Amino acid sequence: MHLGATKPRMARPTHAAIHARIFICVHLCPSVAPFSPHVKLLEVAEPSGQAPKPPKVSALVVSYNRKALLRRALEALERSEARDTIEIVVVDNGSTDGSQQLESDFPRARFIRIPRNFGLTKALNLGVRGSEAEYVFFLHEDTEVFPDTTRLLAALLDSQPDAGAVCPLLVDDADRPAPQLGKFPPDDTWRPAEPGPDPLPVDYPRGAALMIRRHFFTAIRQIDERYGQFGSDADLCFQLRRAGKKILLLPQARARHQGRAAESALRIADRKQGATAWTGKYGGFWSGLRAQIAAVFGALGSLQLTVLKYLLAGQKVDGSQQE
Repeated sequence: MHLGATKPRMARPTHAAIHARIFICVHLCPSVAPFSPHVKLLEVAEPSGQAPKPPKVSALVVSYNRKALLRRALEALERSEARDTIEIVVVDNGSTDGSQQLESDFPRARFIRIPRNFGLTKALNLGVRGSEAEYVFFLHEDTEVFPDTTRLLAALLDSQPDAGAVCPLLVDDADRPAPQLGKFPPDDTWRPAEPGPDPLPVDYPRGAALMIRRHFFTAIRQIDERYGQFGSDADLCFQLRRAGKKILLLPQARARHQGRAAESALRIADRKQGATAWTGKYGGFWSGLRAQIAAVFGALGSLQLTVLKYLLAGQKVDGSQQE
């Protein structure tokens, strides 16, 4: 440049640049296994040159073909107190019901799209890698948090260093405690919590609403992908408890959970295989084999022939089958 020449002025940053929007491009390998997404992050600096302050909580919502419920879940998160401290990440598991249209309605949320339904576990791993907050708040798309829920849970983790995870009280449409607490080994039965005035130590709250410290994922690297749609919450909770960390249920923090009226044969088979995988992992080979045989004969005895087919083939919700 010639001396004395005027230096070109930079274009004014866009609104998206000011808020340091991150664009994520996900490429999936053609084969289902191994699942190895390549995530490219492009981060735009703020005009001041300083990195934006990281959020306190990453609310991670995984969804598949439940557009109306997803909209309600995101609307509830947008109403949260201290919204500026919350990062909303949606992992869409290959929905075909128009869920992708919600991205324009929720510009402050980040959407990660997967070409087909690879199951909850892989979607959670992808979402954790694509988020950045100190606390990760797992939410199903059929869960609506109350305005103060996220703030209360984060404050509880701040004040309880021996707690590895916290969860709200799940309630139904009538605000009654909903089925939430499971047991080890997991058997797909749930009971409502009995709330009191103080945080309640629990062993296995379902993953419909569960906030966990990020450094726990750094320690385990990722959620075990032997699980498809079901079983990852049992695995996470058991690892936390085995590490000597508490899981606390905070009754004052609430979330409304819808659940499902019916399940597909593949999801039923996946649920049984998730319990079998957990039993084999922590109870040993023979325990896992006995659980697998029991699942097969249970499907046969109840004449669930399609479920039986999936069980015998070892099929789960991992992208290789259509629901």
